[in-house]
Amino acid sequence: MNRILFSLFFGTMVAPLCVAGAAAADYSDGVFIVNEDWYGHQNSTVNFLRPDDPDGEYWEYRVIQNNNPGMEVGCTCQYGAIHDGRLFLIAKQDKDPGASISGGRITVADASTLKIIAQLPLIDPSGAQCDGRAFVGVDSHKGYVTSSNGLWVFDLDSYTITGQVAGSSNPDADSDSSRPNTDPTGSLYHGQSGMAVYTAGKVFAAHQSAGLLVIDPAVDAVVNTISMDFVQEGAGIGSVVLSKDGFLWLSVAPNVNGMGLTLPYLVKVDPVSLECEVIDIPDGIYAPANSWYAWTPDGFCASSVENVLYWNGGESSWFSQSHIYRYDIDNDEFSLWLDLEDDPDNWNIYGCSMRVHPVTDEMYVSMFHSFQDPTYKLVRFDSDATVIREYPMISNYWFPSLPVFAVNGGSSSADNLTDYVARLFPVAGGVSAIGLAGCTLQIFDISGSCVFVQLIRDDHEVVSPSLPSGFYIVRAGSHSLKVRL
Repeated sequence: MNRILFSLFFGTMVAPLCVAGAAAADYSDGVFIVNEDWYGHQNSTVNFLRPDDPDGEYWEYRVIQNNNPGMEVGCTCQYGAIHDGRLFLIAKQDKDPGASISGGRITVADASTLKIIAQLPLIDPSGAQCDGRAFVGVDSHKGYVTSSNGLWVFDLDSYTITGQVAGSSNPDADSDSSRPNTDPTGSLYHGQSGMAVYTAGKVFAAHQSAGLLVIDPAVDAVVNTISMDFVQEGAGIGSVVLSKDGFLWLSVAPNVNGMGLTLPYLVKVDPVSLECEVIDIPDGIYAPANSWYAWTPDGFCASSVENVLYWNGGESSWFSQSHIYRYDIDNDEFSLWLDLEDDPDNWNIYGCSMRVHPVTDEMYVSMFHSFQDPTYKLVRFDSDATVIREYPMISNYWFPSLPVFAVNGGSSSADNLTDYVARLFPVAGGVSAIGLAGCTLQIFDISGSCVFVQLIRDDHEVVSPSLPSGFYIVRAGSHSLKVRL
């Protein structure tokens, strides 16, 4: 279970660094598992799985420490993502109280060698209380770090925090600064920023007290906010994911108190028009669990191969270890995808540690018996929930968080579509292109005539041609799409 932590260090920012050493192993194809690890005893860790190793040597444990002697990740690391060839690890604090080594709230490593490039002990350069949550890349030069107090601009050239996104702060951040991070009633847990995705030229971030923030990276400011009041008065957001068809999907809580309660709805958001649609979750299907109370990324995720969503759910977010649900967006069908309630060996889903591989569409799920038992395994399923292989682990209180998928030198956290998962998808009035910078986008009418040409300049670009209504074929690079404009 995620621990509510406190900060032990308010220091200055660590300059970018590199660690020399022997020839590094190759981590360009496999699965990273980011672990919270054993709070009070050691810093967080990252394990690496080679799921099809011919010799059965599937696991390599504690790969950050192994490849960076004398260095470690920070304390309660819950989030990892690979962007532009770099692995970004975001921890709540920089050092566990039981650890002897200070790590960082932000750790950046080469995604193929895992050599640490930079570590930052602080997110807010002023030293004010600010615990890490997640990361979203904008381009090769800029990303955002979400935190207990807003989103922060991360310069990916200098590896420095250059400021806070205007309008994203925790409204209670200065109201009770004397309370420690371990106090769940304090401001730290009432206005956090959590999961974020980048699409259609904007960053969309879940904000516990405000709703969905719409951020323009050109000005590093919130330009719109979607409150959850239209779902139910006083409702709050849980998390945000991006589906294959290019729409945003939100999970919903009945309030902003962060105690894990849910509402039986999903919210679909058009990232261009910001139009919202409430989808009722039928009886017998639990809503996506949320975890503002002790933040984790949530189990809510999307397939990059099929237009479907997955999540874990239960009577409340505190009891969501037995069921994974599936929503087929195209067919508007909800179903129970995995049921462990009567598992004879008492295996349970561990928290948010479940994601869908962006290429194979296989689900990777971390499992455990109980919080007092250091026995864990990872289970790999096909899209029909049939077990492909199980990967037992050495005994340790791993408390795993996100799987992060490395795919032949590129990667996706499966929460954010990066430049390594190229695609076209329709949005209102046009087409969104991801990972196709430098390609020429062409649009053909039904007679086969090319009626529109545009060079794609950005990794995430929306093309909105002025064409008569009708069906068209869009092509860019090796990708094509039939759309109705």
